[in-house]
Order: sequence, then structure tokens, then C-alpha cells
Amino acid sequence: MSLIGKSVIDFKVQAYVDNNFKEVTKQDILGKWSVFFFYPADFTFVCPTELEDLANKYDEFKKIDCEIYSVSCDSHFVHKAWHDASKTIQKIKYPMLADPTGTLARSFDVMIEESGMAERGSFIVNPKGEIVAYEVIAGNVGRNADELFRRVQASQFVAEHGDQVCPAKWKPGAETLKPSLDLVGLI
Repeated sequence: MSLIGKSVIDFKVQAYVDNNFKEVTKQDILGKWSVFFFYPADFTFVCPTELEDLANKYDEFKKIDCEIYSVSCDSHFVHKAWHDASKTIQKIKYPMLADPTGTLARSFDVMIEESGMAERGSFIVNPKGEIVAYEVIAGNVGRNADELFRRVQASQFVAEHGDQVCPAKWKPGAETLKPSLDLVGLI
């Protein structure tokens, strides 16, 4: 079953951000674009490469009114410990959500029950709190922040210009497609 159009559940979690613990709720995500970036666990090998990649692009996400929320099933205390121990993780300025009960991971359908960890899932959420794009990939393959950023831009463009669609590799300023009326329901 697809998650496209699914509303993010009401949630309240602890986060580690700006060297502090902070509560983050569904109310915090409404009114702006968000990316929920699930990863298996802190203190692992592929995860810091992805999180650093996102950290390096975070200012660009902020410029297009999109907040990044990294999410693992670790506690906010573990996020702080990882931040304190790793120069790579110290670069992160976006909220690191703690999901120790797996509530968010289950609601986004990325929970690996046997291990208590989340799959690598990236979810783009519109200002109404609805999932508009996502990908879930194997735990041994890292994701690319540039491609995620491009997909957020394309999702924003389509939301603003509902009669147009973005082809592969579309970037702002490039040509879009305007489907004929008889094909609109097929895209």
C-alpha cells in the first residue's frame, strides 16, 4: 500500500537540536515543507555519511522553507552522546528526533521489528502534513542529499503549479511537462 497522501500521525517526541533537548510535535511540521529522514541507528557506519551530507545541504533546504528531521529509534540521550563523540555529527544543525518506542517508524512503515531499528527511508511532507514523496532503500546503501533536495523542489513546484509535472532530473528553471487533458489521470 502506498503512503502517498497519508497524513503524518499526531506525535510528540524528544529531539536533540542546537545542543539542547526539545519537544517536537505534529504542530511543528504544519505550515512548511518537511523531510523525515529515517536511519537505522546512531554510532553506525553509513548513517553518519548520510547525515553529514544532509548537514552540508541544510542551509539550502532552509532557504526553500523545508525542515529536515532525522529520525532513529535511539533516545535523545544517545543522539547527544553521538553528537558529543563525533566531529561529523557535530555538523548537524537540524533536529534529530528520538523514536525509542518506534511509533514514528511504524507510522511511516519503516520499522524493522526484529532489530528495533528503522529502514533507510526519506519522506517529503507537504505543509498540510501529508506525505507527497518517499523512498525506502536497503540498509547498506547510503542516500544522496542533492537528489532529495531536487525532489523537494519538484514537489513544491508541482504543489504550486498543479497543471504541470516535472520530468526526470528536473531542476528549477527547466522545462516542465503539461499533460494533455485525456492523460491527466494517468500520470
